Amino acid sequence: MNPKRVAWAYITRWRYTVLHENMTTQARSKQLSIQDFVAELRKFPQSAFDRTDQIIHFLEKMHIAPDTLTQYLTWDRQHYTRNLIDKTPLYELVAICWEVGQASSVHNHRDQNCWMAVPIGKLLVQNYRVVSQSLEQGTCQLAPADTVEMNPTQPCAVDPLEPVHRVFNPREFNQRAVSLHVYSRPFDTCVVYSPDQGTCGEIKLHYTTQYGKRIST
Repeated sequence: MNPKRVAWAYITRWRYTVLHENMTTQARSKQLSIQDFVAELRKFPQSAFDRTDQIIHFLEKMHIAPDTLTQYLTWDRQHYTRNLIDKTPLYELVAICWEVGQASSVHNHRDQNCWMAVPIGKLLVQNYRVVSQSLEQGTCQLAPADTVEMNPTQPCAVDPLEPVHRVFNPREFNQRAVSLHVYSRPFDTCVVYSPDQGTCGEIKLHYTTQYGKRIST
């Protein structure tokens, strides 16, 4: 075989490999503005929100440009904030802003699906298994399950079979974080749990802002 042809074939394969890897990396790290993200999310049919795989695949491929979120972000040293970005009969999209050390209560999602992405910072999700629960008596028994990290390249979906969890921004992370939550269907109450005390109860959920505007109290 002609040595020049062998060398050219090798160079051609190398160039193709590098080009393919670059294109794959660009595809994996494609960033959308929050406006384009919402437009794409609205294209999904109802069936996509009845399961978890399609939306989580979307979140894995499409990352949101953090600077396009600015108008929706509010911060509070006392408590994380819940900021409504978009809402339809199928889903609501909420940005939650976490100062260092802030955490949610252990809670469920009223039997609705939930997907979470973290375009800014990183967060931990502690999952729990419900051993027993009685809302009438306000009692429960939970067992800790796994802990998952969320970051800009690693979103997650709440397990519909074991949906009880809490989200927190550990002090050792030493940075603010923003998580985007897709809830389907929208809900305005949830059950919160105290694993240590073995109690549980229903609470009303509230937004800090809606569509970039603070809600008067």
